[in-house]
Amino acid sequence: MHPGSDTSAGATASGEAADAPVSRPAEPPTAAPEPAVAPSAEPAVRATRRQRVARWCRREARRTALAAASGLALGFAFPPYDLWPLSLLAVAALALLTRGRTARQGAWTGFAFGLPFFVLLLKWLDVVGWDAVIGLSLAESLFFVPLGAGLALTSRLPGWPLWAACLWVAEEWARDRLPFGGFPWGRLAFANTGSPFTPLAALGGAPLVTFGVALASTLLAAAVVALWRVYALAGGRAATAPGTTPSAAANAPLGADPAAPADAAGSEADEDAGATPEPAPAARPSGPRLLRGALPAVEAIALAGAVTLAGFLVPVPTDADDTVNIAVVQGNVQQPGMDFLGRPMKILNNHVEATLRLAEDVKAGREPQPDLVIWPENASDLDPYKYREAYARIDLAVKSIGVPVLVGALVDHPTKEGYVENQGIVWDPRTGPGASYTKQHPVPFGEYVPFRDQLSKVISRLDRVPRDFYPGDHSGVMQVGPAKLGDVICFEVAYDEIVRDTVNAGARALVIQTNNATYGRSGQPEQQLVMSRLRAIEHGRAVVTAAPSGISAVVAPDGTIEQRTKEFTQDVLSARIPLRDDITVADRIGAVPEWVLAMVGVLSCAAAIMVSRRGRTDEKGMQ
Repeated sequence: MHPGSDTSAGATASGEAADAPVSRPAEPPTAAPEPAVAPSAEPAVRATRRQRVARWCRREARRTALAAASGLALGFAFPPYDLWPLSLLAVAALALLTRGRTARQGAWTGFAFGLPFFVLLLKWLDVVGWDAVIGLSLAESLFFVPLGAGLALTSRLPGWPLWAACLWVAEEWARDRLPFGGFPWGRLAFANTGSPFTPLAALGGAPLVTFGVALASTLLAAAVVALWRVYALAGGRAATAPGTTPSAAANAPLGADPAAPADAAGSEADEDAGATPEPAPAARPSGPRLLRGALPAVEAIALAGAVTLAGFLVPVPTDADDTVNIAVVQGNVQQPGMDFLGRPMKILNNHVEATLRLAEDVKAGREPQPDLVIWPENASDLDPYKYREAYARIDLAVKSIGVPVLVGALVDHPTKEGYVENQGIVWDPRTGPGASYTKQHPVPFGEYVPFRDQLSKVISRLDRVPRDFYPGDHSGVMQVGPAKLGDVICFEVAYDEIVRDTVNAGARALVIQTNNATYGRSGQPEQQLVMSRLRAIEHGRAVVTAAPSGISAVVAPDGTIEQRTKEFTQDVLSARIPLRDDITVADRIGAVPEWVLAMVGVLSCAAAIMVSRRGRTDEKGMQ
């Protein structure tokens, strides 16, 4: 029965009349109360759809606004803002906003949280068009719908902060893989690449960092719930009111009266049809009882602190087995944006000229002689195997520096006409081009178009991707001069399994060949750079990022950015980086922690559904 309806009010009034003393026969009948007249039974008028929508909007407006604000707060935890503590507050806020709600209400709250978060995070896509920003944000926000529903369901279980943290891992597990191979941008771990949680990556990779952040956050939310309960006790409110069970008080949404009917607390329908009568005020509890009530809050805060500080106990291996001198060439592009390539061979000539200048500086003693040189993704905009001029220019630069160069180039597929491969090619000064790595995970709608025949008829912008990139079939471990390097191209740094497989295949250091010229000065290069920081700690490897327009960088195995360039400048970085053979615990156990935590999250939802159904069955049996 609707808690704010006239029928409920009438039932309350009838209950009050029934509790009144019965008149004695000896007393005079004067001033006897008139018998209560039952209200005439009128047929219930069904609310129209517009009325139901308006009532729903009024009921959910405040909570939706708070969820959206929390989503924006999470966005500010990521680069270029880098306010990582906001990730804790945002996750805690979502836990509080979904606590005690129905699955459907939690699902909406999750969506309201996710959409503004992704719009802020992915606004660098506006160079393609704001419709691309909104479209991708909407698609990614859909993963927060089951997350919000799961948070609402499991909030009624004992130990709910643990289940909530597992659900965050499950959400990221799904986004990392679906659809079209997934898009893992915006993981909690990527907002915490310089926080106390970061060393957890060496034990369980990015999923364990996400789990630690989510667990600490939901424990803080649990502390807020416990403190709210103490506040209710101190005010003599419903926490001690007759007829209020501890479970009802525990599961009521934050700010709701735990003594109110459960459906009233969950749906806030009293805003639409009048307030539920306040229970009689109870006696204020004693001081010791308040202290006992505050203990759960103290315990939750202590556990949150322990989870946060646990990262400092994780050893991050950095000892070098060997070292190598490298040079990273950033040749720059003709212009930022979608048309960064400019005229043919412009970018290639920029990198050739910067390498020739480096060779002169080495001969003059102004720069140390490198053992190898790294060029970025798309350093050659023409296929050097097909265009002789491009081959000759690369060969000139490599011979001038006298050491192998890892060249990023676009190469026509040798057997599949119309396809192109995004490659890193080891170019030797004596033998020319040799081993190569082909990007395994091309970007959908950026490097290939799914359902091209159907979608190109309705989306003309897809014509800007005239050829599909063909994926590679093996990891990028290659011998480049004296070093065995693992090549990872561009967005692949965001995918756990690609980087992990490269390290386990024998890479002693990692190279991220990338091209962010399209999204320059938008925050996207910073978002990708922090992923290199996390991968360095996760795998105990130095990570070298090479970009034609920046940001190029050298990251130590402990995640320290030792050198970095400015955007849209021509520059060369020279560094001695460590080469390591040992692998971390995260490399040894692989994706096991992620799968286990995600499965626990899903099973906790199943358990919550079973408990809820059992409770309803017991209530019907008692009636």
